[in-house]
Amino acid sequence: MPSSIAYTKLRTFPKLKDKRREGAKVIKRYHVPATPYERALAHPRLSKVVKRRLRELYRTLDPVALLAEMRDAQAELGTRVDARAGKLVAAASPPVPTTNAAAFAKRLGNDVHLGEQRIIHRRLHKPYKKRMRMPSMLDPHLADIERWLAAEPRLTALAILGRLAEQRPEQFGPPQHTIVQRLLRSLRRKAAETIIPRTAEGAALAGDPGTGAAAACDGHSATSPSPSDPASNDATSDRLTVGSTSVKRK
Repeated sequence: MPSSIAYTKLRTFPKLKDKRREGAKVIKRYHVPATPYERALAHPRLSKVVKRRLRELYRTLDPVALLAEMRDAQAELGTRVDARAGKLVAAASPPVPTTNAAAFAKRLGNDVHLGEQRIIHRRLHKPYKKRMRMPSMLDPHLADIERWLAAEPRLTALAILGRLAEQRPEQFGPPQHTIVQRLLRSLRRKAAETIIPRTAEGAALAGDPGTGAAAACDGHSATSPSPSDPASNDATSDRLTVGSTSVKRK
């Protein structure tokens, strides 16, 4: 019988006492849940000598000592697994616990900060292998791309790919669109990391009282736009001219 099936049969499950059917309804009655030890003591066919022996064994059981033995066995198993073949002689007897139950119980829960101490459960540290950056086909043209972006910041990856295809038609085409997009995204991210702090510093320096909107916030009225300003004329005009057609605003 496999160990899993034997363990399933010995687990603390409520045992079925009787079952009867009333039409489509099935009525089941169970015994009170009990451990195998309690069921053995309550069994009528078990002799008194055997029950007395079971009680004596039950009094000697100590779950802390059992856990200590399990940890010692795990440590011994981990030592055997880690040792190379032929360098560790198999033990003729089971490993003897290195500590008593009282000392083991005092140590429980106090070494959590040390991490996993059981060898068979400890994960081996594997150094991270740094990935090497492979050379890109855009590296020789990086200076040209940066110069194009400085002249036209809104240049798209498709337009850059078109210019590269004009210079090297045998090397660049539609399959390289994703590579150019990735490079363009990286360059714009670096530019934003440089420009945004610089813009914030400039805005902080321009926020001195006495000029522009800062003066209005300081209690002074801002300068109103002059009547000759085209922007103010467009804002106050009641007619909109589209081409040669004049439409009255509503």
